[in-house]
Amino acid sequence: MYYSLYLEKIMKELLVLLVAILFMFVGCNKSKDSTPQKEDTHTLMTQAKQIFGALPDKMPGSENDTPELIELGKKLYFEKGLSINNSQSCNTCHNIEGKGAGVDNKPTSEGALGKKGTRNSPTVLNAGFHFVQFWDGRAKDLKEQAKGPILNPIEMGSKSEEDVVKMLSISDVYKPLFAKAFPKEESAITYDNMANAIAAFERTLVTKSRFDDFMNGNMAVLDKDELAGLNTFIKVGCITCHTGQMIGGNLYQKVGLYKPYKNITDLGRFEVTKQEADKFMFKVPTLRNIALTQPYFHDGAVATLEEAVPLMAQLNLNKELKPEEVKQIVAFLKSLSKKI
Repeated sequence: MYYSLYLEKIMKELLVLLVAILFMFVGCNKSKDSTPQKEDTHTLMTQAKQIFGALPDKMPGSENDTPELIELGKKLYFEKGLSINNSQSCNTCHNIEGKGAGVDNKPTSEGALGKKGTRNSPTVLNAGFHFVQFWDGRAKDLKEQAKGPILNPIEMGSKSEEDVVKMLSISDVYKPLFAKAFPKEESAITYDNMANAIAAFERTLVTKSRFDDFMNGNMAVLDKDELAGLNTFIKVGCITCHTGQMIGGNLYQKVGLYKPYKNITDLGRFEVTKQEADKFMFKVPTLRNIALTQPYFHDGAVATLEEAVPLMAQLNLNKELKPEEVKQIVAFLKSLSKKI
């Protein structure tokens, strides 16, 4: 009997010891939590690749761009002589220098004659990946877009294509540049060729971010808040509109699907098509570099991402985001900024 009690005691002590070892093993694994975390991050990466896809190294059409055409386009992009009073260039409203993200960071921009436009200047960075140009899609590509602002009386204000061509033709700087860029053309200096060159330069403005590193397999490049933000961005439905390589820029959508936006004077794409269904429809903006392109919305009326994120959720998703969700999404959006 004594032997039996002793054996029972030993067995209980062994059982306690085994349980302790088991809990210690589980506790160690839980504290490191490396394998589950890697698995979760890998799953999120796979999901993101399916939703957004990898950003190409080059924009559509760039395969035909020569170094000479790009050099001319860059010169023209910074040319203030394209405006009526030599005061503005493309870069004035779409600043790409230094930390510039292809915008002027103003609600709406002043033109050469001091008149203000009604829409926020969209970024020129990565713009060649978009399915159309301008907020209302009135230009089908970068070349067509480049022709508009130069002659727009509220923007650069030049009086005619002929005036622009005349200015370029009498320039000792532009004569050889156009000749090199268009060697097969006898009269190389044309308004169409000018726009073609500017578009070629803009096709070089591809900006990649830490998010692209993540999409290319670097699971350590985003921190926990950014990863949580990406997950929340997907989960709450932001990807309804902001999808594809540009995380936007590939469809039209109504601003205010569930609740009307406060600006009801700008009718959006309706002003181009005159179709009732296009009222308040705008091109969905890209979210690439969005943390650098404030203020937000087509009228530049929203100052910060912290305001824009919950407002858009209310307007177009009919959802009230929690403060923590807003914080996470904003953290993710900051990972989309170009590397400076």
